[in-house]
Amino acid sequence: MRGPVTANEVRVAGPGVWGPEGAGGKFPSRCRKVRCRMTFNPLEQRGIPLDKQVRSWRELNVAPIDPDATDPYTRCRIITMNGIEVEAVLFSHQLARNTVDPDVKRGLAEVRYVEAQQQKAVNWLLPGVSSVLETTIAYEQVAVDLTAWIARMEPDPYLKQAYQFGVLEDFDHLYRYANPYEMIEHRKAESIVDGLTEVMPGRPTRMHHRHPFDNVRDPYGKAATDPLSKLHALTVMSAEQQTMNFYMNTGPTYTEPIARRLYQEIGLIEEEHVTHYESLVDPGETWWEQLVNHEYNECYLYYSFMEQESHPKVKALWELHLNMELEHLRIACDLMRRHDGRDPEEILRPAVAERPDVRAEQGLPARAARHPDRPHHSRRRLRPGGARAVRADAATPPRR
Repeated sequence: MRGPVTANEVRVAGPGVWGPEGAGGKFPSRCRKVRCRMTFNPLEQRGIPLDKQVRSWRELNVAPIDPDATDPYTRCRIITMNGIEVEAVLFSHQLARNTVDPDVKRGLAEVRYVEAQQQKAVNWLLPGVSSVLETTIAYEQVAVDLTAWIARMEPDPYLKQAYQFGVLEDFDHLYRYANPYEMIEHRKAESIVDGLTEVMPGRPTRMHHRHPFDNVRDPYGKAATDPLSKLHALTVMSAEQQTMNFYMNTGPTYTEPIARRLYQEIGLIEEEHVTHYESLVDPGETWWEQLVNHEYNECYLYYSFMEQESHPKVKALWELHLNMELEHLRIACDLMRRHDGRDPEEILRPAVAERPDVRAEQGLPARAARHPDRPHHSRRRLRPGGARAVRADAATPPRR
């Protein structure tokens, strides 16, 4: 992965540039480079016009990554952004069901179709040669490293403790899935995570089953919390929601009783995790506020992952989707101004976008960010994702 960004160059689509040329994922030469001085503020950038964003079947038919030759964190980013796009689509459906304005419904439907195409393009990057258990282990690598990294970066002490509490159970899930993987497919989980994530026991599974009341946490206060905390909560909630959906649909496809029982048990715990993380979001946020936060978070993640990505074709896809999301954010901001009578800058302080090293603040940990002189395929174990990153008191539920 690339080292820390010191002078960011953000590629922004110019007039007439609406996506990759052909299946190769290369951008036309008409792309213009906008040099940013240590900042990237999505509110100040122009994206691809919405009526130019729909892609053909050929463009959506992306080539999957090679799991044996690709950096494991590329696969983690794919899984993360799939969850983000699924949440964007589901939230848009819920918003459409709760508005009476037919023009808003039509506008949401148009953006949502593009979001659904983005989800298909992202998710289809996963290789079909990987077994369900291999993909499951990759999902748990996302849960461990993403949550642990966000816990380290979280400015709110209560939210930090909530993430630390959850990541101990993610460690256990990775460890539990590693066992049937070795029994059924006769391979080690370390071959999937590439030694970057520790496969080790976490909080015992029997302690994960709690009364539903005990999974509901205190929400952040939308007026007082750091905008970065809003992005953290939305990111982890979306990733856990997709993990829950994946397990509930793939678990019954196994014939081995041990695998079927494990997917059923962990799938129920993922339901607890979704309750845990979604309760951190302030329910007082308006629909339009939440829409802006969703679109802003997509811009933030696509930009972060684009800056970190080592796979050229995947990097090109992150860049294309970023340019699409900039327009989605502009539309969401217009809706917020029209229906809430407020300016989006009130909830999205520029400080969020002015963090120069985005990989240190959001998204998956980049090895080169900590060791810029080390090749991106170094096998040094990543400590931020390990047990040492979790405080001892994370074994108890978070308290204010």
